[in-house]
Formats: sequence, C-alpha cells, structure tokens
Amino acid sequence: MNYKLTIEYDGTRYEGWQRQSTTEQTIQGKIENVLSRMTGKEIQIDGAGRTDGGVHAKGQVASVHLEPRWSNEEILEYLNQYLPDDIGIVKVERVPERFHARLWATGKCYSYRIGTDSYKSVFDRKYRYPLGEELDVEAMKKAAQDLLGTHDFKSFCGNSRMKKSTVRTIEEIRIEQSEHEVKLVYRGNGFLQYMVRILTGTLIEIGLHKRPADSMLQLLETRDRRKAGVTAPASGLCLEEVYY
Repeated sequence: MNYKLTIEYDGTRYEGWQRQSTTEQTIQGKIENVLSRMTGKEIQIDGAGRTDGGVHAKGQVASVHLEPRWSNEEILEYLNQYLPDDIGIVKVERVPERFHARLWATGKCYSYRIGTDSYKSVFDRKYRYPLGEELDVEAMKKAAQDLLGTHDFKSFCGNSRMKKSTVRTIEEIRIEQSEHEVKLVYRGNGFLQYMVRILTGTLIEIGLHKRPADSMLQLLETRDRRKAGVTAPASGLCLEEVYY
C-alpha cells in the first residue's frame, strides 16, 4: 500500500532532509528509522524535495510503501509518538500505487522571513534572518517582476556542476512588509539548489540599494552564479506547500 505523508519540521538542528551516511541528523533518516522500527523492516521514503540544513518545512511531502496492516491513524500516531519533537506528521493518506512524492509534484511554495530592525523576537529567532536593516520594498518588488515566468536560472543555482536543465518557471513572488520584517513568498514549478536563498540574497541587495532594481534580466542572461547576490541564511527559509 502506498502512503502520502505530509510533514512539518524545525530544521535548525538537522543537516537537511536527505539521509546521509555520515550523520544521523537528517529528517528523512529520522522518519525512516521510526517506520523501520514500526514495521520490523528496512523502510525508505521518497521526499518531494531536499531542503538544506537549517531549512524548515510546514508542508513537506513524502511517499512510502507499507503493508496495509496499519490504518492511516495508527501510522500517524506511531510516527508522532516516536519522532523527535521538532518533526511532526500532519497527515497520512493512502494514495495510488504509482504516486511518487517527487515525480508527481507540479510545484512548490517557499517563504523567506527577514527581520528589518533591531527588534529581538525570542520566539521567532530560529525562523527568520535578523538582517536588522530597512529594505526598499518597492525596489524589490520591481526587481521580482523580472524573475516571473520561465527563465534559465543558472545564475541563481548553488550547484556549479549542475548538468541537468536549470530552466524553471516562477509563477509568483509576493513581498509582504510588516512592522518588524519583510516576508518573501515564492511559488513555482521547481527550484534549484539554494535558488530561493540566492534569489532572496540578491533581492536583499537591491533592497539595500547595493545593486539596481533593473539588473535581474541581465543577471539571468549571464548565467553566472558569481554575478548574483549572496546566499541568504537557511534559518529564514520554509517550505510551505508542495502542489500536485
């Protein structure tokens, strides 16, 4: 039986989503270990995407094949009982046998939170980037418009050895300003390694007037990671939802 797991986690103390042979501190590894204990067999799950170390998720998705002896509720309760407190299973659903969390995904939504003043939020400190400087949000919005649509985002890819296509489609970049922070929301059909963090780092530089707001199209054309902005810290990034 094939199951779809909707997962949320605080990624602060983990080395990312993907299991690794050199560490036990991965989200995938923790979930697989609990499922293996539950079933008495070695279990592997497939995630919708690989979040980096320190990145959070409210709507990560994984698929896994298990014997149909457990109900959705039993799987949910067992996982939440034995997983660490910073990893939670939101929902367990039975899905078609061919469903694959990554291959069936049609898009993702990420958010990035930036603290823009000296306000110290004790409870949000792990979930946003404490930049501590005001941003020109209108300039950022103008620059973001040039990123919408289908482009080659090689300039915003953290993997310099990427051999597969770096063409992606961004459907929306929403920039919201509140009293102490600026929040960026990205929605697209897929994102390259570090892409959201590099886009955010570049938009921050525009918001600080370190580069012009009309420079995005030229950056896309150069296809040169060295010309884009810094990679924003992982702490502000959250995978909000995966679309199917």
